[in-house]
Amino acid sequence: NNNNNNNNNNNNNGNNNDNDNANQIPAPEDLCFSLQETVFAMLVETTERAAAHCNSNEVLIVGGVGCNLKLQEMMAQMLKQRAGNVYATDDRYCIDNGAMIAWTGLIMFKSGIITPLNETDCTQRFRTDEVEVIWRND
Repeated sequence: NNNNNNNNNNNNNGNNNDNDNANQIPAPEDLCFSLQETVFAMLVETTERAAAHCNSNEVLIVGGVGCNLKLQEMMAQMLKQRAGNVYATDDRYCIDNGAMIAWTGLIMFKSGIITPLNETDCTQRFRTDEVEVIWRND
């Protein structure tokens, strides 16, 4: 009986490799790749819903993330299914959205809209579709 128990223990030790691998910390590059894939899949899904809601089959990718060829490829695949097109600006213009925010601020300032510094705030989850555009007449 003791010999059988030892054999069983040896067999179990061979099966524990799966558990050992499950407890390993992923390599940083694998974690980053998985995070990128997940975030981009979420962006594509949200964009697809927005395009359907707006009855559009065109998407323009801008901002710093617009330089990412993987995101451009994923958007193109989604839009191909919708018989649409994806456009990405030249890399010189795919920079941080700070430039777009500054441009909007300049337009507002030139239109006479001034917010005193002590009345400004930053809302991380501010929705761009909730912006009240009061500097345009159309």
